[in-house]
Amino acid sequence: MPEATAPDLTAARPEAPPAVPDLTAARSNPKLANVLYHDWEADSYDAKWSISFDERCRTYARDRFELAAGAAGWPYGRALELGCGTGFFLLNLKQAGVLDEGHVTDISPGMVAAAQRNAKELGFSVEGRVADAESIPYDDDTFDLVVGHAVLHHIPDVELALREVLRVLKPGGRFVFAGEPTRHGDVVARRLSRATWEVATRATRLPGLRGWGRPADELRAASEAGGLEWMVDLHTFDPGGLARMALRAGAVDVSVRTEELMAALFGWPARTFEYAVNPQRLGPRWFWFSYRTWQRLAWFDAKALSPVVPAGLFYNALLTGLKPAGPVEL
Repeated sequence: MPEATAPDLTAARPEAPPAVPDLTAARSNPKLANVLYHDWEADSYDAKWSISFDERCRTYARDRFELAAGAAGWPYGRALELGCGTGFFLLNLKQAGVLDEGHVTDISPGMVAAAQRNAKELGFSVEGRVADAESIPYDDDTFDLVVGHAVLHHIPDVELALREVLRVLKPGGRFVFAGEPTRHGDVVARRLSRATWEVATRATRLPGLRGWGRPADELRAASEAGGLEWMVDLHTFDPGGLARMALRAGAVDVSVRTEELMAALFGWPARTFEYAVNPQRLGPRWFWFSYRTWQRLAWFDAKALSPVVPAGLFYNALLTGLKPAGPVEL
């Protein structure tokens, strides 16, 4: 297994989350909820999810893309990231040589601004537009590649968004979406996360472990944040159903791969534990251990389990397909 260089993941980790937004008015409007929630998360999102733009995350992004779509055709000329967040997927793919010219869109203005800031710090620029994925503000036949990471499950009408993706792709252009939760994987992740949160927060109230606990106001804010996070997650996917949705939208050469079984069983409790305790107590040794353990389990999943375990039992789905190169025969 190749060894990637991991940074000190404690460096930018905030000690306390910002004040949680009031989403009462958005509970019946998932698009508004996504805007408010992701605007609130924009400045702390990279630290929360240990996102970086070094070899560690470049390798992760490139490997996800290659697993879904292979390495042929690199670099793609003009690429768009849908639901860009802070630019994690597109910016790391650009650094890895997968694409040349980058554009980013997100329904959250805060996230678009964060992605453009990250690009500037890396020494290049990307065009950014605030956009609803169900109505992409670009002309037909504009891009060679459209990508997204953990975005489809936030979109109310996924099939409509895929139709829009195909519209803005050039004939023969490719789309790649990674990091989408499967139905089984999402159930497991939620249960593991809730159980870990309960155990960690209760344990750190014990006399000998009180120095490990976050202050009560931080725990309350983190708990509320977790509830809002689940609220803006609108879908989980059956791998076969996701492929059929892309075919109905008009794509060809559609493929869905899944990954992370043992890696997810470790990763979700580890991430929840990190969010539940005082980060100053963990230190860099913990984060190196967590990263390396996830890395090795992901390798085991891919090499040993993927050939024999049903696809729907893995946590992440990766979707790819092409826009037809010529007129579709009816």
